[in-house]
Amino acid sequence: MADDLQELNVEYGPAVANEDLPVVAVVIVNCDGRQMLGTCLESLDASDYPADKIQVVVVDNGSSDGSVPWLQRAWPDAVIVANDRNLGFTPACNQGAKAAGDVPLLAFLNNDVRVDRAWLRELVSPIVRGECASTGAQMLNPDGTKLDHAGGGTNFHGIAVAHGYQDPPGADYDTPRRVLFACGGAMAITREVFEELDGFDEDFFAYYDDLDIGWRTNLLGHEVHYVPRAICRHDHSGTSRRFPPEQIRLLQVRNSLLCCLKAYDDDHLDRLLPSMLALAMRRMYVFARIDDDAEFRIEKAGKRETGKLANWWRKLTKKQRTWSIDRIAAGDFHGINDVLGRWDHWMQRRAEVQRTRKVDDETLFRLFLNPLWCIEGEQAYEQLQKGLLERSGMLDVLSRHEYGLGDPFK
Repeated sequence: MADDLQELNVEYGPAVANEDLPVVAVVIVNCDGRQMLGTCLESLDASDYPADKIQVVVVDNGSSDGSVPWLQRAWPDAVIVANDRNLGFTPACNQGAKAAGDVPLLAFLNNDVRVDRAWLRELVSPIVRGECASTGAQMLNPDGTKLDHAGGGTNFHGIAVAHGYQDPPGADYDTPRRVLFACGGAMAITREVFEELDGFDEDFFAYYDDLDIGWRTNLLGHEVHYVPRAICRHDHSGTSRRFPPEQIRLLQVRNSLLCCLKAYDDDHLDRLLPSMLALAMRRMYVFARIDDDAEFRIEKAGKRETGKLANWWRKLTKKQRTWSIDRIAAGDFHGINDVLGRWDHWMQRRAEVQRTRKVDDETLFRLFLNPLWCIEGEQAYEQLQKGLLERSGMLDVLSRHEYGLGDPFK
């Protein structure tokens, strides 16, 4: 068990004067979110950051709700990139960064977020002071009574940890500290580092892209800081709830695996990959919600279910060819197959990350916060995770970096 989070704390530096604040491009991705977008832009417009140093860039992903013509009328100074279809969050963010020109600092803001007046000033100040390369905000729920995100970590198989999620805001979350990643819905990063990383990974499309870019930022030797004074309010999943849950699930399952596949060194990937894949498969089974598997069990077959007549009847009805499972489990299946079915491609992407890494895995494990977080409470899943980690010798390694934020197996 690791010590408390104080070892990750950092000190606030002095306030940055207006004349020392850089021009910031605030990139907002929108997809049929006109109403939310209006609220977001109004809150940004009320910022205490010098107005002549804010460049708003909105990338619209094929909205059909009139977002683009409304933007052109209501926010004529905004840079608008209009796509004819939904290209995904990560390609759109990269488009926005490119459209911003040579602006030295980039901020990424979800269209379902409202920012406090000091949000942008507080978010960029640690970067201006040279304390880190990237920052993330303290994100609250819409009425400010609960936390949405107070710095990001991950479990060992890439399922992101939003520290403080659903806790009331308070002193425990008021100290800036090093983190593995900043939530992509309210973060800032220097253009230099963003370009060094080749931006967000466009293969991800959406989800866990912030974990990926934060992890890669740390691997390059740069720091990411949580900035609790940079406060905003997030209507969680305001855009994603418009899409079928199985489509979201596919991206989440695939991208969590890809984060690890790209970032772990050879030794840790070899030791952890079997556990990652086995747990993804077990989780798929849990969500398949199969009540009875008797017809697959020879030992349970009765006389009427065997023999030539039974085989003829199954062929006639095509019963042996199809089997229904929950659509969430089908999303898991396709997400896992996206990883396994394009292995050479992902190994090339991995090689790109590994060539430039400057920090070892052991150094970054302490930023995971909950490396042993057991995402499912099903008994067989818990036993599988613990047993595989013990067998690989990784249970003791990861246990040293658990911060006591709750029993990871409950």
